[in-house]
Amino acid sequence: MLFSFYTISYGADPTIVTKLNSAFKKIRDWMIKLATPAAAVSVGIGIFITKFGFGDDDKILKGKRLIRTALYSYGFILAIELILKAIESLVG
Repeated sequence: MLFSFYTISYGADPTIVTKLNSAFKKIRDWMIKLATPAAAVSVGIGIFITKFGFGDDDKILKGKRLIRTALYSYGFILAIELILKAIESLVG
């Protein structure tokens, strides 16, 4: 009776899991490819706003805020990639 419920089990991932993993990897790669130029453009625009603020405190603060937000966002995206890689190495 114990062996009548015997099922064959393989050590490989099912095809849907493999497809999902590859899809998430492609999405992560595209996010990095899109976030890098977006952060560079945001920082550049923030520098121009700060540079050409001509003493207007609102424009200078807006430029500094744009630079800070762009760098924080890009750092957050890079940190997500590191966290996902750490989880992937733990899970296997």
